Amino acid sequence: MSSQPSGFAYTTADNGDVVISHHGRSATTLRRGAARKFREDVEAADPQELMARLTGNYKRGNERTAKNHPRNGGRRS
Repeated sequence: MSSQPSGFAYTTADNGDVVISHHGRSATTLRRGAARKFREDVEAADPQELMARLTGNYKRGNERTAKNHPRNGGRRS
């Protein structure tokens, strides 16, 4: 399994909104300032990682630790 996010794409609408999709399905829409900042950041950073972070679709590395935490004891899957 690749650690690099993939499958993300974005389109910019005529009104400036940015629609981020993941494997062809719309994941989020950025408007106004968020869209403007995204367009600036996408030039300087890795676009796939940036889109993964904005959509919340990425691993943080703490899933196992959080699952085993006493506060989450009732949330076993």
